[in-house]
Amino acid sequence: MLDALLWGGVAASSLLIGALLAIVRRWPDVVVGVVLAFGAGALMASVAFELAEGGLRDGGPLAVGVGLAAGALVYFFADRGVERWSGRKGASAAGAPLAIGALLDGIPEQAVLGIGLAAGGGVSMALLVSVFVSNLPEAIGSSSDMLAAGRSRRFVLSLWLVVVIVSVLAAVAGALIADAAPPGLAGIVDGFAAGALLVMLVDAMIPEARAKAKNVAGLATVVGFAVAASLSLLV
Repeated sequence: MLDALLWGGVAASSLLIGALLAIVRRWPDVVVGVVLAFGAGALMASVAFELAEGGLRDGGPLAVGVGLAAGALVYFFADRGVERWSGRKGASAAGAPLAIGALLDGIPEQAVLGIGLAAGGGVSMALLVSVFVSNLPEAIGSSSDMLAAGRSRRFVLSLWLVVVIVSVLAAVAGALIADAAPPGLAGIVDGFAAGALLVMLVDAMIPEARAKAKNVAGLATVVGFAVAASLSLLV
């Protein structure tokens, strides 16, 4: 439980760091894009070497397949709902859609961290680094947009604090579920996180990284993949 709180907090803390960085100054698009591309590459490696591989080991192909389909569909429809809500409400409700989007990414990632800790395998450094790095540009970009729309600094920080708390609770919930549930459930959760992340990467993260970092995005993605893959294989 304490380990889940600790590592869940470490992984989610980059959301607050990103918000603070956005408050301190406005960052060039190319910098945000490079960090975003690096995070995308790291998440790709985590999906391949941590989530898919771990899910197959813990639950088998059926559990991973069910999780993949569920995660992809849940993220797809929830993200579409967020987009429609944001379009209807406009800038006055900008904070809520951004928070929901961050939670859609964060909850399955944090749950997998908690499950890994409960299973006795320790924290996955590759997944931890991937989540931490990918959170930074998301928080920087989202916070910058909210500040530009007239939101106060207190509102922005409070919003991300709530997201961080819920994300950490997801890590604790993952640990509790792993303690009480059969091994197959871990495979489903791994698959769910992988499916949600793959849809998010293709629909949002990679296009934004390419738009902001231009031709450098591909190189940064490869570096992120190499770093996370190395952590998965060496740690």
